[in-house]
Amino acid sequence: MASVSYKKSYRCVKSLQQFYTGGPYAVSSDGSFIVCTCEDSIKIFNSSNSSIRATIGGDSEQITALALGPNNDILFSSSHSRQIIVWDLCTLQKIRSWKGHDGPAMGMACDASGGLLATAGADRKVLVWDVDGGFCTHYFKGHKGVVTCIMFHPDPNRLLLFSGSDDATVRVWDLVTKKCIATMEKHFSAVTSLAVSEDGGVLLSAGRDKVVNLWDLSDYACKITVPTYEVLEAVCVIHSGNTFYSCLSSCKSGKDRSGPPAFYFVTVGERGIVRIWNSEGAVCLFEQKASDVAFSSDSDDLRRGFTAATMLPSDQGLLCITADQQFLFYSARKGTEEAFDLILGKRLIGYNEEIVDMKFLGEDEDLLAVATNLEQVRVYDLSSMSCSYVLAGHTDIVLCLDTCISSCGKTLIVTGSKDNSVRLWDSVSKQCIGVGVGHMGAVGAVSFSKKRRNFFVSGSSDRTLKVWSFDDLSIDSEEPNNLKAKAVVAAHDKDINSVAVAPNDSYACSGSQDRTACVWKLPDLVLATTLKGHKRGIWSVEFSPVDLCVVTASGDKTIKMWALTDGSCLKTFEGHTSSVLRASFITRGTQFVSCGSDGLLKLWTVKTNECNATYDQHEDKVWALAIGKKTEMLATGGGDAVINIWHDSTAADKEEAFRKEEEGVLRGQELENAVLAADYAKAIRIAFELRRPHKLFELLSELCRKNEAEGHVRDALQDLGKEELRLLLEYIREWNTKPKLCHVAQFVLFQIFTLLSPMEIVEVRGISELLEGLIPYSQRHFSRIDRLERSTFLLDYTLTGMSVIEPEIDDREVKRARMEVKC
Repeated sequence: MASVSYKKSYRCVKSLQQFYTGGPYAVSSDGSFIVCTCEDSIKIFNSSNSSIRATIGGDSEQITALALGPNNDILFSSSHSRQIIVWDLCTLQKIRSWKGHDGPAMGMACDASGGLLATAGADRKVLVWDVDGGFCTHYFKGHKGVVTCIMFHPDPNRLLLFSGSDDATVRVWDLVTKKCIATMEKHFSAVTSLAVSEDGGVLLSAGRDKVVNLWDLSDYACKITVPTYEVLEAVCVIHSGNTFYSCLSSCKSGKDRSGPPAFYFVTVGERGIVRIWNSEGAVCLFEQKASDVAFSSDSDDLRRGFTAATMLPSDQGLLCITADQQFLFYSARKGTEEAFDLILGKRLIGYNEEIVDMKFLGEDEDLLAVATNLEQVRVYDLSSMSCSYVLAGHTDIVLCLDTCISSCGKTLIVTGSKDNSVRLWDSVSKQCIGVGVGHMGAVGAVSFSKKRRNFFVSGSSDRTLKVWSFDDLSIDSEEPNNLKAKAVVAAHDKDINSVAVAPNDSYACSGSQDRTACVWKLPDLVLATTLKGHKRGIWSVEFSPVDLCVVTASGDKTIKMWALTDGSCLKTFEGHTSSVLRASFITRGTQFVSCGSDGLLKLWTVKTNECNATYDQHEDKVWALAIGKKTEMLATGGGDAVINIWHDSTAADKEEAFRKEEEGVLRGQELENAVLAADYAKAIRIAFELRRPHKLFELLSELCRKNEAEGHVRDALQDLGKEELRLLLEYIREWNTKPKLCHVAQFVLFQIFTLLSPMEIVEVRGISELLEGLIPYSQRHFSRIDRLERSTFLLDYTLTGMSVIEPEIDDREVKRARMEVKC
């Protein structure tokens, strides 16, 4: 058999972080990025793959409103602190801030010029601000409740401002006369969203009274009321020229009636479905047959359906935001029989809560099934880090999952939940094909068979193990089949945390909170051996892919390897500082990786008992660890709601080290050639690039010994950049601490201070720390020189008194003495 090459390092290549926890958001004018709130901070992420561009720290208060400037260079934010802040998105720095409302601002809108900002307050006021000056230009009062939404008229020539409130009214404010010119009262509940038709003649208002009102902006009369029969959260107008409009126009049946031009608009709300309406006759042109929102079993209505929607610019489709922090991107197309159809193109998850388990999915392992603190399983596409689909069916939190490709070639997922059941899913049809009921407690561990792949084992908090067969399952049936347990055993004295099946399907192993792991013969679950030795509960068990041994991870901070033949402990691995939660074999069983409550991921070699590498990419417990069977890439997830994807970088790191070494040899030869050619400026520059402080000191020492040393040193230093200058000052700080090297250090330091102005020196990064390290040793050197000079005066006096040396006589005294002799 070919020798196995050990893995020495992994590199985190992708990371799915939380970026949205609910609340306000803003989409850029080109749709390339979205700004949203994440707890008390602001996240800016790419709409293509949810990668975070930047994070802006808030003022530790919940953000209540966000708005972007028309050029995407300025961001406005407000929080419960009532502070309105203007941010520069290029530098991520605060430009200015001010307070205006007596309560938090619930909405914001920036006009087309970017010079005015309108804010809707919980204090029932509508204020308009000059962005550059930060002063209030308009102060509007009149609403009797919290102002919930606000928008400028899209036509910059019509200086109008619209506001909606939970007093069920919509008000129109004239920015020229600074007065309310219309109060529209047709709603019976809070107004949640406003929109203006493309021609600017109709205002649409949606409310929680389940209707959309269309207002004629020429006389501010209600043209029509559209009943939607659901609580609405957003209304959007579809502009001509995009795909939605063209598909709707081509699919629209019937002849156009005479009258004002019709337009299309979208409504979303508590039902979690998208509906498209025609303003002419209030006809619903399209309604989704099924919601793409995975509804929670929680009775809290605030967690249901859509909370916001917007039509994306540049014909990028429709964006809908759900109550469970998902961003759904829809595109339009013509379906069968020339009917309009809506396609979910992308689903970005803003917040995953705690990651409890995950497994790679598919032949190419390009999907990742993730179980979080929810009733659904989310399947992610690793190329775009977007959620491909959601498996919904459990009525309580999913605690564990496993994946496999069955003997008939189907990709299957099995899940265990707090609802005491196990479910079998087909990843192609995205449907539940089997339900296993029988456990009396939460199912905390599941594992597929590895060889025959026609059964799986489950472990529960009821302390029992069950073997479930799906060999004779009818996969094509519409309703889920009832799975039957082929074997059951009372396995442990406490909760079962982990289950594993041997590669040859002859054994199963279970780990429990009772500090033991038990090995069972399959298929009848006959006890083969009990593994005792851990001092805390066992969180993870796994069989070696090549040897008759099992690895266990425990809450006692250790990982142990056990022999299957007699149950003896072969090796103990120590290194984690807290409970070890997962351990899995890689590299044909010669290595394994582990993760734990300390947030660390560790790579171990079995033969040497050594930890080869430690990675700290999580801020909380790492509950989940997935290993790619083919690629051996890793995925980790934990309590910080972050999913990290790791690739083996051993070969890449080795190649990079070889390349750097080769480049270093070539540059080193260049350095020697420059020294021989007396091109000291080039030699110093190369020494900086190679980070060779000893060689740099030799060059500077040689320059100092030359005639006109000051000029040579200045010529060498004047081409240095700010970063190279900082590096040189760091080297000088080190040289200055040694008496043998301090003379050159002081000479070069004097030339730097002579060459550069004080302003240029202050601009050097970290200059204060560097000077703090230079000053004490410089004072010590000058004190020593001063003592030495004073000591030489005593020597001169002694030698003069002994007539060993003649006393120094001034030249004028000598001339005077000679004149006296002549006279």
